[in-house]
Amino acid sequence: MVKAQRRTWVWWFDQPPERLWPLLADTPRFNEAMGLPKYQVEEIPRPDGTVLRIGSGTAGGFRLEWEEEPFQWIAPHGFTQTRRFRKGPFSTVSPTLKLTPERGGTEVSYTLEAAPSNPLGWLLLRLGFLDKFGTKTEKLVREAAAHAADTKPHPFDYAAPPVDPAVTQRIDGMVAALEESGNGHGLARRLADHLLTAQEVDLLQIRPLALARSWDSAPRPVIELCLGAVKTGLLTLRWNLLCPRCRGAKATAATLDRLPSGAHCPSCNIDYGRDFTRNVELTFQPAPALRPLTEGEYCLAGPMTTPHVHVQQTLEPGEVRSLSVDLPAGWWRLRTLEPGGSVDLDWREPGAASFPLIVADGDTVRAVPQASPGPLSLENRASHPLTLVVERRDWVADALTAHQVTALQAFRDMFSDEVLRPGDEVAIGTVTLMFTDLKGSTALYDRVGDAHAFHMVREHFAVLAKTVREHDGAIVKTIGDAVMAAFADPADAVRAALAIQSAPPEGLAIKMGLHSGACVAVTLNGRLDYFGSTVNLAARLEGLSQGGDIVLSDRLASDPVVSAVISPLHSLVESAELKGFGAPVSFRRLVPDMVNSYTALS
Repeated sequence: MVKAQRRTWVWWFDQPPERLWPLLADTPRFNEAMGLPKYQVEEIPRPDGTVLRIGSGTAGGFRLEWEEEPFQWIAPHGFTQTRRFRKGPFSTVSPTLKLTPERGGTEVSYTLEAAPSNPLGWLLLRLGFLDKFGTKTEKLVREAAAHAADTKPHPFDYAAPPVDPAVTQRIDGMVAALEESGNGHGLARRLADHLLTAQEVDLLQIRPLALARSWDSAPRPVIELCLGAVKTGLLTLRWNLLCPRCRGAKATAATLDRLPSGAHCPSCNIDYGRDFTRNVELTFQPAPALRPLTEGEYCLAGPMTTPHVHVQQTLEPGEVRSLSVDLPAGWWRLRTLEPGGSVDLDWREPGAASFPLIVADGDTVRAVPQASPGPLSLENRASHPLTLVVERRDWVADALTAHQVTALQAFRDMFSDEVLRPGDEVAIGTVTLMFTDLKGSTALYDRVGDAHAFHMVREHFAVLAKTVREHDGAIVKTIGDAVMAAFADPADAVRAALAIQSAPPEGLAIKMGLHSGACVAVTLNGRLDYFGSTVNLAARLEGLSQGGDIVLSDRLASDPVVSAVISPLHSLVESAELKGFGAPVSFRRLVPDMVNSYTALS
């Protein structure tokens, strides 16, 4: 049997591991930049609940098929992985990346090991397969380091596919239309250039919040840009149902009413449900006629595919492994890649005590306190190998969730037909609702006449809609002179309320009540609406308003960010018995004098 060959390349860069890791561990981006072809993946559930991943594709004229072992990594210090081939010139191929702090920077080492499966594989190794791979790898590593040092605008040099002149002309027209619509915000050309020049990995799931961050732009203009781009034909939209473990989109739909209420994740071999607040995400792709994207994977499950996972290690039965890694304070989840238990941990003492010993037995995962400071330790007490995972409990970074986007005025204006199936309902973990009404509207009509009063009411609706939109909210519906608005962020709702009441339409007094909590989203009268006790309480609080003031539920006023907003305004604490609520309800009232002082404080 011919032995495996191994090559190691070493570099030093004047950047810390934390800067280099997101680039060098982004294996899909790295593989695409290297010119490797995409491949297909079949995920086969095993009787014990684990998943066998079979990759297949063509590279260099060879038909390849392999078993994909899980990546193992410690962020931001390195990863390793092995592919065991069923077809092709090699029996195994194993890359290993290591990032070691050294001399104020980072020593980067990349090792590639390959074992031939037949004479052809032996010949390829003799002809310098590893050295040629290393030459390409060195080029990309140096490009990534230059990007980390802010001397290169993009992580890797990339030659985008050529664009037909007719397509360019169509795009120019779409850019002009997008800017004319008011949704371009001066960013339409930048978006079009991004669609034509970016790597495919950047276009498979365009996330507006990530795009806004990379462009140093406020989020709402970029969200409105992407929504408007769908209307002009630059983009298509997709609703994704994200797996709670791997965060991958395992069910997708072009419209909200076609998104299922649950899905099966073949990667994790679990079934899961739908929650607008957590795992229903809106993403975008280029219109296929402008920039077609190919099917397949550049890399299925590298470290940056699941960046919330800081540690992933495969242990043999009975193995105990100690790792040198610093985990920051926060909420962590300890689990196995295989089906089994998990445990959540609120880690608040980094440096003062050791992270608990993580013990897995195949059915449960336990966090065992350690008596003295030491390295992170993992133990497998099962009779078979287990892959242990240490992950942040944060949801997908930069995900534009359904509860966020459906609470934006631009979405409701442009996509009023995006509703749930009749009879369908979706839980929303938290939404902030604002109810308003005009004080003494009947007397207003008697005082100024129907025509003038109607004009004043219309102007009041316009002022409310403008202010709500500027504070990232949406008008859900109007009922007579009353308005119901929704906000994903409670602080945005309170700031909008203060902005409205500090400069009300002339001659009108607005009553206002706000509450934040869980509710249910449904389709009613052809639009997305909200139901539940949160809605009822917000409406009842508006009834307690005297006009010119703002009534906030205790829960909303106690939100840390909201509390910081209203603390200079000295709210009054009151309570009242409300219809439909068994006990008296406590609330805060911001009286007109306090509300008017908000403008000066702002």
